[in-house]
Amino acid sequence: MPVGAAKTVFLFDVDNTLLDNDAVQEDLSAHLAREFGAANRDRYWVIFEQLRSELGYADYLGALQRYRLENLDDPQLLKVSSFLVDYPFATRLYPGALAAIERCGRRGHTVILSDGDVVFQPRKVQRSGLSDAVAGRVLIYLHKEQMLSAVERRYPAEHYVMVDDKLRILTAMKEFWGERLTTVFPRQGHYALDAQEVAAYPPADVTLNNIGELSECAERILE
Repeated sequence: MPVGAAKTVFLFDVDNTLLDNDAVQEDLSAHLAREFGAANRDRYWVIFEQLRSELGYADYLGALQRYRLENLDDPQLLKVSSFLVDYPFATRLYPGALAAIERCGRRGHTVILSDGDVVFQPRKVQRSGLSDAVAGRVLIYLHKEQMLSAVERRYPAEHYVMVDDKLRILTAMKEFWGERLTTVFPRQGHYALDAQEVAAYPPADVTLNNIGELSECAERILE
């Protein structure tokens, strides 16, 4: 083990792992319908999905920028950007999310490891209180499963625990770290509850009904 390395580092995804991002999307969709009408709301989500397909991650502000190109003279767009940037993300943390981080922090370092853009995702992590919960240890990449060597350099450890709502991500990370990684899969959000998506990958080392359960079994995970 490298000098200065921790025995265990707990890595936490954000969207639909610690924070109910599906609910955030529902709130945004309702806001768009109020401000622009159902047709323009639907157009925004089409652009959003096109951009996500291109980038491989969700880019809400990027989709808004593209939407703006089709609506150059609409001052209401400023209200949408304010809605996103000022959204009260702390109210969308799953019950027990902060307790789970705190409990894991007794056994090792805790780190946020998320995908996302360089503006909105850090804002979400900061405004939700998650950055403070992990003492500022936050990593945000375009594709985190491709950046595990960088994670190791920043937070060297004998063993890692990854908590994520996507089995695809957990599987890719397991292939990289092997037995040095324990994968934890909370069944939350649309990806984790999609039977076809779940069936496409091997099961995680640990499956939870929700993130709150992690605070009850954090110690047993490392036994």
